[in-house]
Amino acid sequence: MPATITILFIGDIIGRPGMDLVTSLLKGLLEKHHVDLCIANGENAADGKGIEESQVKQLFDLGVHVITGGNHTFDRWDMRKVYTSFRHLLRPLNFPRETAGVGFTVYELKNGAKAGVINLQGRTYMQPIEDPFRTADWALSKVNEQTKVAFVDFHAEATAEKMAMGWYLDGRASVLVGTHTHTPTADARILPRGTAFITDVGMTGPYDSVLGMKKDLAIKRFLTQTPHKYETASNDVRLCGVIAEVETATGRCVRFEQLIYPKF
Repeated sequence: MPATITILFIGDIIGRPGMDLVTSLLKGLLEKHHVDLCIANGENAADGKGIEESQVKQLFDLGVHVITGGNHTFDRWDMRKVYTSFRHLLRPLNFPRETAGVGFTVYELKNGAKAGVINLQGRTYMQPIEDPFRTADWALSKVNEQTKVAFVDFHAEATAEKMAMGWYLDGRASVLVGTHTHTPTADARILPRGTAFITDVGMTGPYDSVLGMKKDLAIKRFLTQTPHKYETASNDVRLCGVIAEVETATGRCVRFEQLIYPKF
């Protein structure tokens, strides 16, 4: 049997409820699934808007190896210096070049194997940043200098853009997961050339909410078309993620499972 590694990805962690659930569940998940590499999207860990240094350290201490981000990465503007301090804390690679931090990393596992992790952000209905498709080409060329295993967190709004990226990278990336829309989709599968894909992993946070936000405030936004302060909800907290088993020699994904706890 070819050598494989098992990767656990945890979808967008929302505020204290999401952090608390990860704290209580992660050790058991790592042991149960014999996880070699754990990746988590942490861009909403600080009350739904960005991430703080204490939360970065907490996630790393819990057993997360790489933290990815998205459009809320720099909502806490003082985090710029933090993004230059942690090698495995990522922000979208296709942000402007002058942006603090890095957008991909190669992580060396305990068994000596290496895995690349790339963080990208979409452009459809989002900020007009650099082309994520051509950025992915460049990043994969760099990752493949060290390993065939490449995991991509594509933080994007449009379903079509995420699907297009999945097909574009089929056979070149090991796994491509969509994040940002906070709602798990039912299309987890392995594409014909060996790339695992899901349109959106879903959030790790309170589902008695509107995308993690208190329902009454979200409804007021739509009724009045005026801004209201984001406040994280607290009930029906669930962890959404995926488990991927990837061949280290080829980079092909051979097993891909959606994980929702507790199930809906």
